[in-house]
Amino acid sequence: MTAAPQDKSRSKARRILIYTHALAGGGAERALSLLASDLVDRGHEVIFATDYHSGENDIFLDAAVRRPVLHRNHAVTTWRLSRLIVREKPDITLSGLGASNLKHAVAALLAGRAHRAIISYHGFFDGEPKLLSRLSFMLTPVLTRLVARSIAVSLALRKALIGTWWASAARTRYIQNPVYFGPGFQTPTEADLRKRANIVLACGRLAPTKNFMLLLRAFALVKPRDARLVIIGEGAERPALEAEIRRLGLTGRVDMPGYVKEPWSYYETARCMAVSSLTESFGMALVEAMAHGLPVVSTDCGGPREVLDNGRFGPLVGLDDEVGLASAITSALANPGDPMPRVRRAATYSRDAAADAYEALFDEVVMGDGRVAPKTLAWSGVASPRT
Repeated sequence: MTAAPQDKSRSKARRILIYTHALAGGGAERALSLLASDLVDRGHEVIFATDYHSGENDIFLDAAVRRPVLHRNHAVTTWRLSRLIVREKPDITLSGLGASNLKHAVAALLAGRAHRAIISYHGFFDGEPKLLSRLSFMLTPVLTRLVARSIAVSLALRKALIGTWWASAARTRYIQNPVYFGPGFQTPTEADLRKRANIVLACGRLAPTKNFMLLLRAFALVKPRDARLVIIGEGAERPALEAEIRRLGLTGRVDMPGYVKEPWSYYETARCMAVSSLTESFGMALVEAMAHGLPVVSTDCGGPREVLDNGRFGPLVGLDDEVGLASAITSALANPGDPMPRVRRAATYSRDAAADAYEALFDEVVMGDGRVAPKTLAWSGVASPRT
């Protein structure tokens, strides 16, 4: 995906092993793929291990990254991951997502390398439907003290990990997700947005936590009546959503094209973006939409409050407020506003800022051999909370 390595690194070149279940079609998987590619660009050697092959986020991973595949069985994967760590002797091991974090922590312990292991949380407990991922959350007090550091991708998530799940405050850091905005494009003016068709865009897995049922009910109230809704994503809730579309009389006004690897053309034709989630740790699609100049509206579901700076860059509505969501969408369609403040806000979530923060954390772990320095602050390209 990327060209020859560039001299961007502020850190000594290291061998880094990244692990997650697969390069499936999710925001966390995309973020880890982008990070791996950016680390390669900075001169690091990166190994990206997965349980099985899934190619939805392949396009974001540099061809120079080695990609061992372990096994679908959790026990076999954990053992093989531990042997991979012993064999490769990486300076740092990093994992993402609930079950993968648990298996990584155990594997690092078996390999005698827990002091060089970092786990990363990309979602709240309510967004983890599988048993092993929920168990990983329940073991947060142990895991965050067993490994060298833990990462939360938003301040809201870090607060929940520490306040609700008893994560180690000293070892739990905030690092923003790296966000890729797509290939070169021209930022629209407000006049350009007003010329577009009244298309409302939404992105995410077709799962209950994304609460697309609320979005459909809200969209039924949106004016003008010629507005269209496009929901990008795939998942088990598709039949129920299709039934709700028919029940609401929205047939012909709602499109669900499935998972889209490269959604940039949708951002370039939509007039606004809507997020209806019950819980959202970050909001990658939200940042992508803002980078393309779109007005955005969101439920107040965690990460989007942070991205939108408490409503400064887009309205926040209640989790079950379909009337409020409909009103916010109607307003965004009628008055898209100046795109440039949104574009500048999105730019603060750059890939370079995230890579800088990860490199700084890697240096801290390696040079401190996993120990926590006194009065250490959270790492972030956006903010440094003192809690």
